Amino acid sequence: MDNGPKLPTHKASLRRRGIYLLPNLFTTGALFAGFFSVVAAMDGNFQKAAVAIFVAMVLDGLDGRVARLTSTESDFGKEYDSLSDMVSFGLAPALVVYQWGATTLLEYRWMWGRLGWLAAFFYAVCAAMRLARYNSRVGIADKDFFEGLPSPSGAALVGGTVWLAAEYGLAGWWGFAITFTVTAAAGALMVSNFDYYSGRDVNLGRHISFPYLLLIPAVFMLISLDPPIVLFSLFVVYTVSGPVVTVWRRLRARRIGESRDRKAA
Repeated sequence: MDNGPKLPTHKASLRRRGIYLLPNLFTTGALFAGFFSVVAAMDGNFQKAAVAIFVAMVLDGLDGRVARLTSTESDFGKEYDSLSDMVSFGLAPALVVYQWGATTLLEYRWMWGRLGWLAAFFYAVCAAMRLARYNSRVGIADKDFFEGLPSPSGAALVGGTVWLAAEYGLAGWWGFAITFTVTAAAGALMVSNFDYYSGRDVNLGRHISFPYLLLIPAVFMLISLDPPIVLFSLFVVYTVSGPVVTVWRRLRARRIGESRDRKAA
């Protein structure tokens, strides 16, 4: 006997399953850190604002790892993570760096008002385009490399610059030039075609030897020496690695192609 239309099986399963708590908890934490960064910058606490961006970056890296390790990946989680990234790594760094310039670069306020907000807006637009491109190529992109500088790394560059400026009193013409250049360059690199190592092949569940385990406290000790300088330097190295790796891979592919042509001839 027909009792009327039935819900499709996949929709019924989605309704029963609901939303996974653990990975989305990390995503919410990253979103909160990004929001806190903006609020802290509005209050003039630029060191806290920069640190919050780095905290958001750590939490953003954990949510995906936790989802994969616990088999709690979902379409909702992916969309939520993307929106959180736009706030934490797109809008927050742009607003923080603009607010820092408007508050600190008093002698160049008129210039920052004309050029600084353009650099900040350019960065935010590039972050949005970077995320949109990433989402549209999830199934076909190279899993070992990102296309363009990842938005968390771009945010770390901008946030690290503000942190250094607030920590060491960077101001005047040099402060204006460095901040403007880093912000615009970070945005441009996010939408570039340079290859950046993704780190997805790192298996956190595998066994490692004891000497490798000692690297973990060594990294924390290194960062604790001077957090703004060390963190900013690490991300500068990662940023430069993109063009270097891209050129190396293309030259290597060309040599392999030439070698095959010679063998075929």
